[in-house]
Amino acid sequence: MFKKNYSLLFVMIVFLPSMVLEAIEVKGLYQASIVINSQNSSDRAKALKKALAAVMLKVGGEKSVLDNKIIKQSLSNYRLYLSQYRYQHKTLQVANKQGNNKQLFLLASFNEEKINQLFQQANLPLWGSLRPQVLLWLVDEQGLTRRIISNSSASNLPFIVNEFSTQRGLPIMMPLMDLTDTSQIKLSDVWGRFQQPIKEASSRYLAEAIAVMRISNASLLTSPDLENNESSDCGLLCAPPQHKEQNYVLDWSLLDWSLIKGQQKFSRQYQGSDPQILVQQGLADITELIYQRYALSTNSHHDFIIEVANVDSLARYVDVFAFLTNLSSVKSVTLLNAKGSARRFNLQLLGSSDALLASLKLNKQLRQYIDPLAHFNDNTNEESGAESVPIFYWGK
Repeated sequence: MFKKNYSLLFVMIVFLPSMVLEAIEVKGLYQASIVINSQNSSDRAKALKKALAAVMLKVGGEKSVLDNKIIKQSLSNYRLYLSQYRYQHKTLQVANKQGNNKQLFLLASFNEEKINQLFQQANLPLWGSLRPQVLLWLVDEQGLTRRIISNSSASNLPFIVNEFSTQRGLPIMMPLMDLTDTSQIKLSDVWGRFQQPIKEASSRYLAEAIAVMRISNASLLTSPDLENNESSDCGLLCAPPQHKEQNYVLDWSLLDWSLIKGQQKFSRQYQGSDPQILVQQGLADITELIYQRYALSTNSHHDFIIEVANVDSLARYVDVFAFLTNLSSVKSVTLLNAKGSARRFNLQLLGSSDALLASLKLNKQLRQYIDPLAHFNDNTNEESGAESVPIFYWGK
């Protein structure tokens, strides 16, 4: 599967608050596709249990949800949450081998309402379907050769990234590396993790986050211990050198992310013998960091008042009310008052107002108005004891 000559993965995420943010409404959060050996009842039971665990992870956002006692119990009772399943064959392209390989999969769908109720019972936060788009710049270094990997590259790496994206419900795309990309950025810029050229080349993709990854079997390796490899004159009588298993290292950093306020944050180093596991671990940690910004608590409800300033017709009011009601972070919506074209709503939230505002930034339909005199107004409100109500405008 994965080439054995990849040795280090370096990941850097750059959040671009000045860009127009693009979000993806992820479909199929409550279904999973699992490899299965046969259609007999024993294999099917195992696959359905794995499928439910995959859905819990996709909806829950982080691996720790699978350690919850209530979630663990639900996996044994997967039939209570199962809606339907079917078998399908997929044609997989195996790297470094000629031809394709057909594999049997079980595609299972589970009841959304029951899953959400289960998370509420377990007091676990859940992740809504509107999720940020991540752009992944990936440089592969093998010996003296480096290349930027695109989704069409002849490599195992795009397959691993795309599989992770599907399994965890995080939209990840890679640059096209067409004439536009190659004329806007140099390979050395990506390898060197130079922020400005990466931002400029990434602007066409309108991503919420930029991930820069580099993989190496050469320059990023630590120097080998040469003390035991000194030359000897014993010739053919010398014992053949013992083959040492290749060690792999992964680390990542966050730079200029809105939550970090411009300070760079580095991860610990990951070491292991399986590069695929290391790649998945790095991407999993990135996913969980993004998830923490948008996760919705199921055990804390509070009210949050907003005003939509341009509701000038009954049809627009219906659209706004339906939009707010359908937000995954909102439990209920109540119209408080109407004055002219302004409508003030009380939202009963699942989780914090910060989580709501963060999710709204990913959607162009409801845009917040930022008052240039907000600082002065905030001081005035503090003196009068009044709280400022965020104002939004409906429509693109």
